[in-house]
Amino acid sequence: MSRLPHPTILRKLRQLYRVTRESYRQPLAGQPQPPVLVEHEELGISFIGHSSFLIQIGGRNLLVDPVFARALILLRRQRRAGLRVRDLPPIDAVLLTHAHMDHLHLRSLRQVVRHTRRITGVAPEVIVPAGVADLVAKLGFRMTSELEWWQEAELRAADGTTTGVSVTMTPAKHWGARMFKDTHRLFGGYVIANGQHSVYHSGDTAYFHGFREIGSRLAPRVALLPIGAYFPDSYRAVHTSPEEALQAFIDLRTAQTMIPMHFGTFPLGREPMEEPPVRLLEAARRAGISSRVRVLGEGETLRVRATERSYAR
Repeated sequence: MSRLPHPTILRKLRQLYRVTRESYRQPLAGQPQPPVLVEHEELGISFIGHSSFLIQIGGRNLLVDPVFARALILLRRQRRAGLRVRDLPPIDAVLLTHAHMDHLHLRSLRQVVRHTRRITGVAPEVIVPAGVADLVAKLGFRMTSELEWWQEAELRAADGTTTGVSVTMTPAKHWGARMFKDTHRLFGGYVIANGQHSVYHSGDTAYFHGFREIGSRLAPRVALLPIGAYFPDSYRAVHTSPEEALQAFIDLRTAQTMIPMHFGTFPLGREPMEEPPVRLLEAARRAGISSRVRVLGEGETLRVRATERSYAR
């Protein structure tokens, strides 16, 4: 006699069906933009959508959690990716914060590898948390590095020379399994620095006191922090609300600019899609730091000069 699925599994399947069906109700919004390329001494942060960014630092081009697909299996994105792979500059390195499919998207990674190899003849390197290397082993990257929390790697050019750009993995409060049982996989964020600039991408995380340590140890100047998928309240065990993300930014102390992410692309939480940035900006107004929060549209680029003055295009 066959056994019926566990009630919890049935409930989750019903939730997935409802969210997937709802994701197709509205037409895709937004249009890709040509990438804004910055000068060698500038920092460029281009928002692709969700948690995906193109970061230009020290003359190097990095992608963090690049997802260009219209759908994750069945779940369709609500806004188009702000950049197209074919328009990207050659990529030196890809950073992946954890193994979840909305952050580590295999087809997007293959496209990035092929695109860069077509331009330069050399594939990018990839940096992943400990326990994640097997997922990217056959994608064609020229080099794979696994990091634990607080470990640092220095990006190297294709000829092996140093670039002056370092990547340090940071703690987070989340989880890293690709499937249900591979809980050995680590997760986290990264601070990318080159002496003139430093950027913190937190990855997915709930609010925790580790933000203060990240700020004191690594002193990032720009913070990319997640603000979506916080409702129902149980989701905040692994995600931050907009108000909590702002508190994380304040906890960092050294960060001068906050750029929100993880909102408006995939309907992962039950809050209205347009709500997270509205709540963030209101919280920033109440805290008196509105000028330090920059909500970027898909394809928009924040440019930061070495003098720390910034502007967006």
